[in-house]
Amino acid sequence: MLKKKLLITFSISLFLGAFYSCNQIVGSTTTANAVETPDQKPEIEEPVQQDTLYLMDKLDSLNRNLIVFPAVDSLNKIEPKQAKRNLRDSIYRELNKKDKHIYLTFDDGPLIGSRAIDSIATAKDTKLSAFLVAKHANMSKRLKNDFERYSKNPLVECYNHSYTHANNRFHAFYSNPELAVADFERCEEALGLKQKIVRMPGRNIWLFDDVRRVDLTSGSQTADLLGANGYRIYGWDVEWKIHGLSGNPVQSVNEIYTRIRTMLGNKSTLKPNNIVLLMHDDMFQNKKGQQLLSGLIDSLKQHKDYHFEFISTYPHKY
Repeated sequence: MLKKKLLITFSISLFLGAFYSCNQIVGSTTTANAVETPDQKPEIEEPVQQDTLYLMDKLDSLNRNLIVFPAVDSLNKIEPKQAKRNLRDSIYRELNKKDKHIYLTFDDGPLIGSRAIDSIATAKDTKLSAFLVAKHANMSKRLKNDFERYSKNPLVECYNHSYTHANNRFHAFYSNPELAVADFERCEEALGLKQKIVRMPGRNIWLFDDVRRVDLTSGSQTADLLGANGYRIYGWDVEWKIHGLSGNPVQSVNEIYTRIRTMLGNKSTLKPNNIVLLMHDDMFQNKKGQQLLSGLIDSLKQHKDYHFEFISTYPHKY
């Protein structure tokens, strides 16, 4: 076990000299200058507590093959694949010590299920993020009241999901980026939204900071234009799907709960230790759906290192 730790520590220090020295890691310091003498064996340092954002960026670079390993470590005969695996395992161990952050996001409100979602947020003392369609808020007095409930609830933050929801004709909507952006601007004005945060209807697109991830190219020009106008665009890591005819959630609570646990564990989300769950307001318009949502929140709250966050704080940084 000692030999294995030594190999991992040595390989990380050898191959990542471009990122940090063997004596100091960004955000932390360590006295790793162990010198072997006839009477003293080398000291093996425990893994250094590192800044989570730094670890997230390092893992992203590793996954995108931006970190290049030599053909072979001539001293310890460590193959590049093994060195990469050792580094990834080391980063995973550090990230697993950190808190995990969950973003419960709801699209298309206000709809019939919005009032129940608002009540569940209050009853469970849980932060929720609502991506709203301004056209829906003007469809009836009840839906307008439901929007106002959202906007007054400190546990709910409201964001932009367009004015018309593209009238559900997504390809045509995104074929004219200028008109599409005008639709988002109209939503912002109509609902008095205070944050320039968007989720694009029918598209799982991310665009913020140095992140740009596009699922379908037909929305890319609109996304870039929104970004140029100061908007941040957020997609999702996992979707709790809605049945097209009944409006009920498709997967069980256990399926979604297990998926969230697995993705947080294997770091397969866009940003490690952060997971965005997509749902839709009309999934929770009846008692059964509301019980499922409450059940999911209760299941996730069993974990003391899980924290519910607003999408405006994504990704959570320490």
